[in-house]
Amino acid sequence: MGRNLQEGVRFRPVDLARGHGLSTQAVRNYEEAGILPAAGRTPHGYRTYTPRHAQALGAFLALVPGHGHRTATSIMQAVNRGAVEDALRLIDESHAQLLDDRRTLQAVEAALRDLAPVPQERGDTFIGPLARRLGLRPATLRKWERAGLVRPSRDPLTGYRVYSAADVRDARLVHQLRRGGYLLEQIAPLIAQVRAAGGVAPLEATLLDWHARLSARSRAMLAGAAALNAYLDGDRTES
Repeated sequence: MGRNLQEGVRFRPVDLARGHGLSTQAVRNYEEAGILPAAGRTPHGYRTYTPRHAQALGAFLALVPGHGHRTATSIMQAVNRGAVEDALRLIDESHAQLLDDRRTLQAVEAALRDLAPVPQERGDTFIGPLARRLGLRPATLRKWERAGLVRPSRDPLTGYRVYSAADVRDARLVHQLRRGGYLLEQIAPLIAQVRAAGGVAPLEATLLDWHARLSARSRAMLAGAAALNAYLDGDRTES
């Protein structure tokens, strides 16, 4: 009997909006984007929504924190057009990206640990000695310089590259991450953080925050999955 009572419930756009702290225009936009099923219409052409629309809106808003607005939109669009497998694939891809982000964090932490036991670099060095120390070709260090990952100065008399202690630190960190299989464009943000922090040690707070954000994203994905599963169960109940 409860389900029959629910079948007769109708919401105005403002009712749906207020329940989620949204504007009525946002609700209309979500419907037009396919995030919500198409609304019913009164004889005068006004939109009317049902508990099913409220459930769809709740599922979408629960998906956004873990998957992002674009992916959450694509998931709901797929569900509403009956392409549930496409929606599940999008969710799987999002989880795979989160796992990849966790692995990146682990690689960063491992690279930083590998740097820690080494005594602090003293004095400046040139490209040849540094390349030999790292087991690299000088051309590799020049490539990293073009990518902005190391920034040696130039000797004013000879024009030779001169690597300071900070440059050597950056080169060693890049070397560790490259050995882990990470691309230069993936490494660049970390190097920028090391420089902004003034070294490796101050990055501890950044890494803790990174862990916290990944955990929050995982929890948000769980909440989104529960809300979406309830929406999918509603589809099966009605069919």
